[in-house]
Amino acid sequence: MKRTQWLLSLCLLALPMVHAQVRVASIFGDHMVLQRNASVPVWGTAKPGEAIVVEFAGQRVETNAAESGRWMVTLAPMPEGGPHVMTVAGEDTLRLMDVLIGEVWLCSGQSNMELAVERTSNADKEIASANYPLIRLFTVKRAVAEEPQERCTGSWAACDSSTVRRFSGVGYYFGRKLQNSLKVPIGLVHSAYGGSPAEAWMSANALASDPDFQPILVRWKQNVESYPQRKREFDAKRDELMKRWKEDSASVVQAGKAPPARPQEPIGPGNRSTPSGLYNGMIAPIVPFAFKGVIWYQGESNASRAHQYRRLFPALIEDWRNAWKQELPFYFVQLPNLDRQPEPSKSGWAELREAQLMTLRMPSTSMAVTIDIGDPKDLHPANKQDVGARLALLAEGLLYGKMEYTFQSPLYRSWTVEGSRVRIQFDHAVGLQARGGGELSGFVIAGEDRAFVPARATIDGEDVLVWSDAVSAPVSVRYAWADNPACNLVNDADLPASPFRTDDWPGVTTDKK
Repeated sequence: MKRTQWLLSLCLLALPMVHAQVRVASIFGDHMVLQRNASVPVWGTAKPGEAIVVEFAGQRVETNAAESGRWMVTLAPMPEGGPHVMTVAGEDTLRLMDVLIGEVWLCSGQSNMELAVERTSNADKEIASANYPLIRLFTVKRAVAEEPQERCTGSWAACDSSTVRRFSGVGYYFGRKLQNSLKVPIGLVHSAYGGSPAEAWMSANALASDPDFQPILVRWKQNVESYPQRKREFDAKRDELMKRWKEDSASVVQAGKAPPARPQEPIGPGNRSTPSGLYNGMIAPIVPFAFKGVIWYQGESNASRAHQYRRLFPALIEDWRNAWKQELPFYFVQLPNLDRQPEPSKSGWAELREAQLMTLRMPSTSMAVTIDIGDPKDLHPANKQDVGARLALLAEGLLYGKMEYTFQSPLYRSWTVEGSRVRIQFDHAVGLQARGGGELSGFVIAGEDRAFVPARATIDGEDVLVWSDAVSAPVSVRYAWADNPACNLVNDADLPASPFRTDDWPGVTTDKK
């Protein structure tokens, strides 16, 4: 009798799952945060034609599911607050509990965005003190897809020592600073994948729209076709490659430099480098969830094609804005210092930083300069606290009106030749100084022979004068133009100046696509 009752109870519990028709998109759930003071789309699936009623925070919105089964309603702008209950009713009723209204940000990119709090500086202390019930975290599970997906895997959770441990360090430190400043709920959606190139995060239409990106698609087709043979060859020499990598890593680390990349299996179907693969699997399912903006940390995987990134990265931003049908603020991290290439004039990382700097021509973008807080020996520097804080400074200053002082790094604006000297003009240059005192470092200068030599530099108000006795007729100045430059120009907020160059001479990645 007891066994029969147990089986009956189990069947009754299963009935709602079997017959349930109404579903919300994966990004919605208990403990989520919805964007304040903005229209908020809510969507999901149901039986074709089914009547759907969404009730939330005093609002009631009705619609009918389309023939495809998809439905969507839009909630009117709401002030911060909560917790609230969201009810979604059709033939069945869903209740989403403990829903807050505040500021919601999308945190995306590759490994330095993905790097978890548990791997950041002072991790044990940071995790133990991460008691922020008004910060809510959602991580989109890694997924590569050939076509745009409707659903993703992930769930919302309040921020505490157990949930923050494996969340994005940059995302958490960004959100923590905003929460302390704004005193409103903060929602952080983390969608990142280590080692991923920018083209993996772009829609197929965006990649197909620019001839400059066609080599990416051609190369991918070739990779897929040749994958079986390359995989067999890699497997045959895997042990030898790993042995050589370990030996090379030991000698390089002993010399005080970053180790070489670990041998990777050949690129092929399902790889993180699949053009549009991460957009399809990790971005499409959360469009058009209401966000305040995006923070982005990526570029390492495109450094060998840095010149192409000048077009690729702005195209990615435009692609996402088209998907969301709004000009989302897009704040990104410029690559930090890393000791990889001994010859400064052949630095692909310097060219990638330049491509990032050039992206600031787009509206509603800003950049956190980190040339001073990387780890020369580590591709994944542990200091993500300062990275998150600098991104938060941009949001506080540009969106929230919280900053009454400088919140952006000095950025190169223009240059003029004054005899044998060059005057460099900057934006955000209040209180220019050499960090720690002493002379400015990091400047080089060249004449018509294009041979750069170390330069002297001095601050003149909000400008910098650069010269060398060895160059009487200068034609170019570069600053911090190396993988791991020695440089010390900062403003009154102690924010470092971005690397730059005044010339446009062909670089090492000019023809790399």
